[in-house]
Amino acid sequence: MTGAMIASMSEPAERVTLPERARELFDGPNHVAVATIDPGGRPQSSLVWARTDGDDVLFSTIKGRRKYANLTRDPRVSALVYDGADPYIYAEVRGSATITDDPDAELINELALKYTGQPFGHRPGEQRVIVRITPEKVVLYLD
Repeated sequence: MTGAMIASMSEPAERVTLPERARELFDGPNHVAVATIDPGGRPQSSLVWARTDGDDVLFSTIKGRRKYANLTRDPRVSALVYDGADPYIYAEVRGSATITDDPDAELINELALKYTGQPFGHRPGEQRVIVRITPEKVVLYLD
């Protein structure tokens, strides 16, 4: 599909299905830009490692980071991933985040192997959490 924009939309807070090509992008070794809303209502963005779990997108962060604080206050989030070989092929997931503790840092270790081929390792004092984005809107652009 050249130049095609495919959007799956639903009413707010209703789950949508992640298209297969979007899943491939999030499950590949592509960096993901995550945007949250800071206390002043402005966007805050950062790069993360991510993967899918069903239709959800997962990433790891640390308690105390700005994105953690933003998401505990306001769970609205956007995650944008693009194909490293062709940045004009991309997917954006907009949705709501839920956060669960990851005391054994299982997700970050899994993602480190995916992205670097090396274990993440133990980092004393870090309190890792898993952020699960449930899609409410998905935009997939195929160049």
